[in-house]
Amino acid sequence: MKHTVKYILIFLAIFVTPAIAFAQDNAVPVLNGGDTAWIIVATILVMMMTIPGLALFYGGLVRRKNVLSVLMQCLILTAAIIVEWVAVGYSLAFTSVEGGLNPFIGGFDKIFLQGIGINGLLDGYGIPELLFVSFQGMFAVITPALIVGAFAERIKFSGFLLFSLLWALVVYNPLAHWVWGGGWIGEMGAIDFAGGTVVHINAGISALVMAILIGKRKGWNVKGAAPITPHNVPFVMIGTALLWLGWLGFNGGSGLAADGLSASALLVTNIAAAAAALTWAMLDWIINKKPTVVGFCTGVIAGLVAITPAAGSSGVLGAFVIGIAAGLVCYFMVAYLKPKFGYDDSLDAFGVHGMGGIVGSVLIGIFATRAITGDGGAQGALYGDWHQLWIQVVATAATIAFSTVMTWILFKIVDAIVGIRASAENESIGLDISEHGEIAYE
Repeated sequence: MKHTVKYILIFLAIFVTPAIAFAQDNAVPVLNGGDTAWIIVATILVMMMTIPGLALFYGGLVRRKNVLSVLMQCLILTAAIIVEWVAVGYSLAFTSVEGGLNPFIGGFDKIFLQGIGINGLLDGYGIPELLFVSFQGMFAVITPALIVGAFAERIKFSGFLLFSLLWALVVYNPLAHWVWGGGWIGEMGAIDFAGGTVVHINAGISALVMAILIGKRKGWNVKGAAPITPHNVPFVMIGTALLWLGWLGFNGGSGLAADGLSASALLVTNIAAAAAALTWAMLDWIINKKPTVVGFCTGVIAGLVAITPAAGSSGVLGAFVIGIAAGLVCYFMVAYLKPKFGYDDSLDAFGVHGMGGIVGSVLIGIFATRAITGDGGAQGALYGDWHQLWIQVVATAATIAFSTVMTWILFKIVDAIVGIRASAENESIGLDISEHGEIAYE
């Protein structure tokens, strides 16, 4: 009897084990409720970054006669880019095409989200693809909104809207494909966890080009003229708080799962923001004798920007160093280089987002660690791999070049069609009245 039972068990093992293995190999992907819930929350948080976060942050920094114009720019971009993203943007960024174009742009297979059902899951993840569309759509919204900070107080609404839509179509979408959609930068091995190149360097460099081409505001950096100062610092503080909170979804959700990587991204995001803010405040205190609210808030944003590409590859040490470096570099750009070179980047979109993004993207090549990326994952020069640093430099340089050239071309096209710069009279009156027929305060 004992031997009979033994032979039966052997027989079952021979025939049942392959069946189990076959079933595992061909398992149908299933929805992960925890991951899905977290990415829904993250999507809401990222949307909150644009409206009301960025709108209040930028709105508080401008003069009172232009606050509604900034709020309207953030509002209309949220609506317009959501439509553009669903219509064609997502398909161009996250699908593949046959032949030699795939390294540079996606196809039209999913325009208007055709073929994506409510039960369809994102390849390799336990979340609905429709949710991924929404999550990535919020990144597409905030990126052109960041550029608003460069030309605030002096741009025609029609020129702004046409430029922003074209920019999203032919600058943001291709670059998102290069990095995240199977394009050449991602295939090269470059790391951009949540948008250092795609969002911040892209927007920051475009902001610099726009600031130079559109020209200075009347009275800015003119000897003897009254300084242009923020009209509502509490707005700036509230906007910063909303941005900081939203950024936890921006970075924490970019792993597309509720797991240890998400927890790590959340932690290093807070560390870098705090380190950069304290660095900026100390520089303010030492150099100008007083730590300012606006300075502290700007430092927070600089740290958040810099850690964004590195949040999925750098640990606590990297977060501290990246945050401090962002505070130092961005402060220097805003306080010294901008006045020296005389470009009127109104709200420091380039000085904070462009330079902060460059700092974070390059320092991945130093601080990426397999403690975060896992066995066989990328690691930086600090851990013996200098090759990753070179890859990060190439990705950063390519983003800078692409954004510069494309933004210059789009500016010239839009300026020829509808004009971009507001008239001197409208600029003096303020864009709230001249462009929107409203005033913010009685």
